[in-house]
Amino acid sequence: MSKRELDDRVRAVRRFSRFYTRKIGVLREGLLGSPLSLTEGRVLYELAQREPVTASDLVGELALDAGYLSRILGGFDKQGLIQKRTSDRDGRQIILTLTDRGRDMFAAINARSHDEIAAMLGQLSGPEQMRLVAALETVERLLGDRRKPGEPSYMLRPHQPGDMGWVIHRHGVLYAEEYGLDESFEAMVAHIAATFIENFDARRERCWIAERDGEIVGSVLLVKDDEEIAKLRLLYVEPPWDREPSCRRMYWLRPAGQLSQGHAVDQ
Repeated sequence: MSKRELDDRVRAVRRFSRFYTRKIGVLREGLLGSPLSLTEGRVLYELAQREPVTASDLVGELALDAGYLSRILGGFDKQGLIQKRTSDRDGRQIILTLTDRGRDMFAAINARSHDEIAAMLGQLSGPEQMRLVAALETVERLLGDRRKPGEPSYMLRPHQPGDMGWVIHRHGVLYAEEYGLDESFEAMVAHIAATFIENFDARRERCWIAERDGEIVGSVLLVKDDEEIAKLRLLYVEPPWDREPSCRRMYWLRPAGQLSQGHAVDQ
C-alpha cells in the first residue's frame, strides 16, 4: 500500500469518527443530560453490567489509566453512586457495587440512550436498519480482530436483502446433490422463506446469517407458530468443500426443531 492510499484511508476513518461523534451527541456537555462525562458514563455502564467488580477489572476492560479511573471512582463515591467493601477472599481487593442512587442514574442514562438511538433508527426503513447493524458489526469485528495471521474470521449477522435467495439456492443445490431431491424441496424452502419475509415479526422471529471471511456459510430461521411461540424452522450449514463428498453434511430442521431423518451433523 502506498503512503497516499494509507493517508486517504486515514482521512476516511477520521471523517467518519467526526460524523458519528456529532451524530450521537457525545460532544455535548454532560452525557445524555446527566452531569457525567462520556468516560464517566462508560465506567458507570461497566459497573452496572459487571457488579460486583474491582477497579483492576475496570482498568483491564476499559484500558484506562489506573490513576484516572481512581479519580473517577472517587467522584462516584462522593456523589453516593458506589459503595466499597473489602473482598472476603482477598483483603487487598476492594469490591465495587452501585448504590440505589447509582442504579437510578444508570437506568435514566440507559433509557435516554435507548430512546435516542431508537429515534435515529426510526428514520430508516427496516432493510436500512439491518444494513446499518450489519455494517457496525463488520466494523466491530475488523477493529476488534485479534486473530493470528491466516486464521479465518467468523461473523453472525441479521439477514439482509438478497440473503433469502442464497438460503433457497443453497438448500436446493445441496439437497439435490446429497439426497437426490427435486425442485419440490426447493419450492418448499422458498415458501418458508417467503412467508418469513412477508410476515416478519421482529419481536418474536429472527434470521441469522453466518459468514466466514466475508462469505456466507450458514443460516438460521427462527419462526413463530400459530401459538405465537418461536421455533427453529430452517438451519443450514455450508458443507466443508475440502473434504470427501461422503463427509459433507448439512441439516434441515422440522418446525418442532428435530433433525430430518438421515441428515447427520458432521462432527
